[in-house]
Amino acid sequence: MRILLALTMVSSMALAGCGGLRGSRVNPANWFGKSQSRPVAAASAETVNPLIPEEEDSIFRRNKAEVYDGTPVDQITDLRIERTSDGAIIRVIGLSAHQGAFDVRLVPDDKDERPVNGVLSYKLLALQPQTQPPGSQRARTVQAAQFISTQTLDQARTITVTGARNARSSSR
Repeated sequence: MRILLALTMVSSMALAGCGGLRGSRVNPANWFGKSQSRPVAAASAETVNPLIPEEEDSIFRRNKAEVYDGTPVDQITDLRIERTSDGAIIRVIGLSAHQGAFDVRLVPDDKDERPVNGVLSYKLLALQPQTQPPGSQRARTVQAAQFISTQTLDQARTITVTGARNARSSSR
């Protein structure tokens, strides 16, 4: 009877002590916390002549790079990083300036999709028709997601998604 009572006391004390791990960095569910919003400085306009191509095409050599004319979404309203067995999925919800935005993409700032100084940064871009009326908030809401491998995620301490007026970041 003493052994059973002692075993019950020890197990209840150990179980009560596990509650402290819930908010610690050891718990994988807490690796990326809630996202935080911050304003973005206005982009500087570069003087580029659109009539002069950067690389000339010829009959024998064509510039086969995909051209994506997306513009930054007005606001980033939510950023979530959901862990998977192979890495994580970045889910972003944004609010465009006009309704009718389509072909929404998370485009990495770095061409190699590698973290720079521990920061993995993306831009939320969409094709947005300027002729549409503003519409309701629900009609202007857009979503995008991007998968990140475990190797890339191990090098990143902070994930940042930038829009036209604000940026959201989530860090470990």
